[in-house]
Amino acid sequence: MVTKEECFKQLREVIDAVLSTVDKDGNPQSRIIDIMHIENDKIYFLTGRGKHVYEEIMTHPQVSYLSLKDNKSIRITGKAHKLDNQKHWIDLIFDENPFMNNVYPKGTRYILEAFCIENYQMEFFNLTQKPIYRHTFKFGDWEIIPKGFEITDDCVSCGTCYASCPQRIPFLGENHYEIPQENCLHCGMCYENCPNEAIVKKE
Repeated sequence: MVTKEECFKQLREVIDAVLSTVDKDGNPQSRIIDIMHIENDKIYFLTGRGKHVYEEIMTHPQVSYLSLKDNKSIRITGKAHKLDNQKHWIDLIFDENPFMNNVYPKGTRYILEAFCIENYQMEFFNLTQKPIYRHTFKFGDWEIIPKGFEITDDCVSCGTCYASCPQRIPFLGENHYEIPQENCLHCGMCYENCPNEAIVKKE
């Protein structure tokens, strides 16, 4: 099982990761932004006041962040907020990420603003093993919305779900077939092929 510490380690190692926001017209926007500090399960990053992403976060603070390394992805969904005591956080982040001094030398660093994501969910998704593996962590007061599929008591244990699953993960439980959620692709093959309509999509 993956740990949150392993996920945080990847988030700090992978610089070229994607932050997604929503603009004033409701259109999705994505750009490369490095996560530059992690402390007490809180995630910190910087962006300039003149950038569109700054306005987007200030207007619509819900963000998504995606990191990918060796076919192992980490996706963060949560809300970002601007921090108080900006000089403290900017100086701390520059000390921890000295390459930033080449991008914003001397006093120009203070055109940046520090943001924090503390209420969020973090999903780890590993495609390098079979069956695949996923795990979701919850931080702060973020509410995780269940995804994927589950098999109901209408199952007659015919095994069609197992035969149609790309990962062959459904197994025969005490009363009917079951889906191990940590190995599910969420593709819907079992759902579309069940002859008894015994599989439901989680809402």
